[in-house]
Amino acid sequence: MQAGKPILYSYFRSSCSWRVRIALALKGIDYETVPVHLIKDGGQQFSEKFQTLNPMKQVPTLKIDGLTISQSNLSVLNEVGTEKQLSWAQKVISSGFNALEQILQSTAGKCCIGDEVSMADLCLVPQVANAERFKVNLNPYPTISRINKTLLALEAFQVSHPSRQPDTPAELRA
Repeated sequence: MQAGKPILYSYFRSSCSWRVRIALALKGIDYETVPVHLIKDGGQQFSEKFQTLNPMKQVPTLKIDGLTISQSNLSVLNEVGTEKQLSWAQKVISSGFNALEQILQSTAGKCCIGDEVSMADLCLVPQVANAERFKVNLNPYPTISRINKTLLALEAFQVSHPSRQPDTPAELRA
């Protein structure tokens, strides 16, 4: 039973939030975004209101089908009526921050083959964006750069991009 439009509590620059936005876009799941600024006001994730929603004080947090899902309780996604679509989102949210290392070791060159976008693809784009933001030299990784460019051409990766989120500052908007 659907309990209304899903709500994603997100921060435009959060790579974890970006992965969830990509997954939702790829699956065609329409959702509402509620920005949670991780710096403003000392970090809005620390507010009493947000802590009531997510005691872990982290984004992303996804409210869907009457459930509130965060990194600490993602196993409940198996109980959601749209399990096939949302189990994918569960994997995306829980993939953590070591994704680029895992991609480099096991999946580079295997992404973007066929019609499926892999878990590695979801993780790669936000990690490459962070690497570029902090001026990491990616020249030694031409395969990763090629895959990243291919993925960024896909609509799901474009609409979910941090530069296109409602809480993106004007100077960082696309």
